[in-house]
Amino acid sequence: MSLCTIGVDVGGTNIKLGLVTSSGRIIAKTNLITKSYIHHPHHLIDALVAAIRILIKDNSKRIEDIAGIGIGLPGLVDVVRGVVVFLPNIPGWRDVPLCVMMRQKLNIPVFLDNDVNLITLGEWRLGIGKGYANLVCITLGTGVGGGLVLNNALYRGEAFVAGEIGHLPLNERGPRCNCGGYGCFERAVGNHFLQKKAAGLFRKKHIRLEDVYVLARGGNRRAIQFWDEIGTHIGNALVGVVNLLNPRLIIIGGGVASNYRFMVQAIRRTIKVRAMKVQKEMVAIVQAKLGADAGILGAHILVKEAILGR
Repeated sequence: MSLCTIGVDVGGTNIKLGLVTSSGRIIAKTNLITKSYIHHPHHLIDALVAAIRILIKDNSKRIEDIAGIGIGLPGLVDVVRGVVVFLPNIPGWRDVPLCVMMRQKLNIPVFLDNDVNLITLGEWRLGIGKGYANLVCITLGTGVGGGLVLNNALYRGEAFVAGEIGHLPLNERGPRCNCGGYGCFERAVGNHFLQKKAAGLFRKKHIRLEDVYVLARGGNRRAIQFWDEIGTHIGNALVGVVNLLNPRLIIIGGGVASNYRFMVQAIRRTIKVRAMKVQKEMVAIVQAKLGADAGILGAHILVKEAILGR
């Protein structure tokens, strides 16, 4: 495939777009703020179409130079029909035929998947997971997502919705979640809930998670304890994943993962104490390598495989 692709990574906070060469090199990027377009699916679709057209034009490309567009979305996606089934953290998205709608507007083939599946695909083929046959990738941000590579294949599940690690119940009781359940892992470590927790702990209404990281880096004990506790929550959820799937590698990415250095010991400690002997001795916990580009590169691989079959 000698043509370029466009990768789109739709997150609950930001939307990242990238123009990618056939060799997998990102040559241009742009981004949108998700909340600016959440009033109706059509608003977001129109914004994506406009941003894609600008990305193509500003880089002296034509529509004919684009082999396809890959889009990752934070929720349940039917990859065969090209339909967004449900996005828990973006209102109004139910059964939206996004592939058809965007192809009609751009006349470019469009392919969809869950955003974390594409991040997983990027890390597995081009990042820290290269060469592993069995791995789990989790992303920590506005929501908490998971992607699975089992026996050298991306595993999507019977209805293409496997990997919803953020909606594993941590206990039998707990706060309601956007997914419709309660006591979910995401409610313990999602961005919004961590910010509320930090605001209460430091008695600063507008404190950011980045501020808590800076405090921890400076040796603030409360900040270090904050991230250690979050690491314990993450470790507890991963114990079930380790016992069930027996992966050789768990990759931790997403915005909250920038605090990896202050969480990793608690994550490893919790798995060591609680997971089953054989599984825990085999698994390695690592930080994602590709950062914010993982979803764009995974979308590139999605298009490439859809068109070339490999």
